[in-house]
Amino acid sequence: MDAFHKKIGKKIKTIREKTGLSQEALAHSLGINRVAVSQIENGVRQISAKEIATLSQTFNIQADVLLDLKKDIEVILEQGLSTSKPRQREAMRISVPQKNVEKFKEALLYILKQIGSKPNIGQTVLYKLLYFIDFNFYEKYEEQLIGATYQKNHFGPTPIEFAKIVDEMEECDLVTVKSKYFQKTQTKYLPLREPDLSKFKGHEIDMINEVIKELSDMNATQISEYSHKDVPWLTTDDGDIIDYESVFYREAPYSVRSYSEEDIQ
Repeated sequence: MDAFHKKIGKKIKTIREKTGLSQEALAHSLGINRVAVSQIENGVRQISAKEIATLSQTFNIQADVLLDLKKDIEVILEQGLSTSKPRQREAMRISVPQKNVEKFKEALLYILKQIGSKPNIGQTVLYKLLYFIDFNFYEKYEEQLIGATYQKNHFGPTPIEFAKIVDEMEECDLVTVKSKYFQKTQTKYLPLREPDLSKFKGHEIDMINEVIKELSDMNATQISEYSHKDVPWLTTDDGDIIDYESVFYREAPYSVRSYSEEDIQ
């Protein structure tokens, strides 16, 4: 296989990992098996024009950006004002304010401390718990809690920042381990310190606890299927970013807000 396909395969793998998709999830999106995805990423299988178009939708990236090896996709965790010159290459960027990064880290550690040892709590379940924490809070209080960016993927909402933030936390705040759960490989996270709850207000912790209580006994398949029936996921195209405002169109049993007649007039 030529150098181009090796480079494009490497780029596809990088984007997949940054967006938190497994090879299995990407394979389902493309309508191929996981081995074929691995072959594409390793540059030993040529990718078709149809698969490029599907990847473009899945990753929410224009096809020309995907094919142009000088362009990239970045998830940026802001660390304050920067005086460095901007990069010359073009990129699709998701900028995450530092305060959101800090709350993301502490919320994740809090969840792991509460339920991380349960056998069903792997990466997929964590994705959905974070989604419902964020979207339930936004519906109820009309303000952000963590404020992560969620993309519609086949297995449900995926927090785009997750992989980058966990990478920052690795070996300092948590460790990543692989295990088996019902014969499937599961990614779990073990907290290495106590969460800093001073980052949260009382009603924010209450919301996290409510979601944990309601949904944390579900396995990955159950919570993914549950998320697929939520209005924000239903009203978003595959690969697109889920709009927080769509929570105000929720109905039972997903709605967490009691709407008065004044609200709906």
